[in-house]
Amino acid sequence: MDNWIAQNLQHALNTWNDKLSEIWMLLTQSPQQFKGGNIWNVIATIHGGLQAIGYALLVLFFVVGVMKTCGSFAELKRPELAIKMFIRFGLAQGVITYGMELMLAVLDIVQGVISTIMNTAGFGAPQATVLPQEIITAIDDCGFFESIPLWAVTLIGGLFIWVLSFVMILSVYGRFFRLYMYTAIAPVPLASFAGEPSQNIGKSFVKSYAAVCLEGAIIVLACIIFSVFAASPPVVDTSAAPVTMVWSYVGELIFNMLVLVGCVRMADRLVREMMGL
Repeated sequence: MDNWIAQNLQHALNTWNDKLSEIWMLLTQSPQQFKGGNIWNVIATIHGGLQAIGYALLVLFFVVGVMKTCGSFAELKRPELAIKMFIRFGLAQGVITYGMELMLAVLDIVQGVISTIMNTAGFGAPQATVLPQEIITAIDDCGFFESIPLWAVTLIGGLFIWVLSFVMILSVYGRFFRLYMYTAIAPVPLASFAGEPSQNIGKSFVKSYAAVCLEGAIIVLACIIFSVFAASPPVVDTSAAPVTMVWSYVGELIFNMLVLVGCVRMADRLVREMMGL
């Protein structure tokens, strides 16, 4: 491929393929493995430091819950009510103490779902998008003046593909960052389980964390669908003029890419709709 116009378009497609492969790799990684585990070590340290604050809030939420639940001190003397409240306090304390393990267990379940989806679909890696030979031949056969509009088309198309590649990978990195943030701050919202009036805070936190984890499954499904698209590339009309041929191909290809990027960007919204959040 000696023509620099075709090379420009192929370089943009190579960037897209690289980012798609990186997404595939990231979705099969755990937060402990991401970037060598250095980020996870910092998050684990922050989580451990916030556990002390979580225990303090545990007592606060428990006292507030007792005050709002019991109309008088006489009600608290009822054995069944006192046992129920102290069981709640013990469970909430256990959730804070083993919160990291519980969150990793949820993530492991979702990672198993992602692996099952990949294995069931039979995709070991995403399908690479390559420039058809008909497009390369048509570009090579163009003269200098005919190549000027082709230069503009490939420049615009390559720029769109390049931007979509980075928008897509940023969404996946954003999921990793949200997982880290949820894990780091977990002891604070989990302490709300100590009191019945405040338990909705903890429930919302757990649901939101599960939704962030499940985003990975939606992103994998979107990548698999796009891989099927890539396996059946846009039809190239060899009877059309080179500019029309390239513009038609690039336009349909960008449309397919927009569908994938849109699904990746809306993965959190789709999960929340499925879970009723």
